[in-house]
Amino acid sequence: MSCGDPHDTDCREVLDRVFEFLDGEMTEEDTARIREHLEDCSPCLSEYHLDTALKALVRRSCGCEPAPDDLRRRILLKITEVRVQLGG
Repeated sequence: MSCGDPHDTDCREVLDRVFEFLDGEMTEEDTARIREHLEDCSPCLSEYHLDTALKALVRRSCGCEPAPDDLRRRILLKITEVRVQLGG
């Protein structure tokens, strides 16, 4: 699924990589592509806002304690599995 021109960034890629975007873990080029896509795609922007809220809730609930890398990987895997199951 793509919201605009076929050369635009694909919605699935944006949604799969939104946490990398939120955490600043992308190259400048990828960050610019995701940002541009979010500006033009309201469904992806809505998902981005939900993920931002989820991340803030987790941050508040967990205090200053960082999540172990293994836990982070398992959570991201589960999020991906759920998205695949829901077709998004």
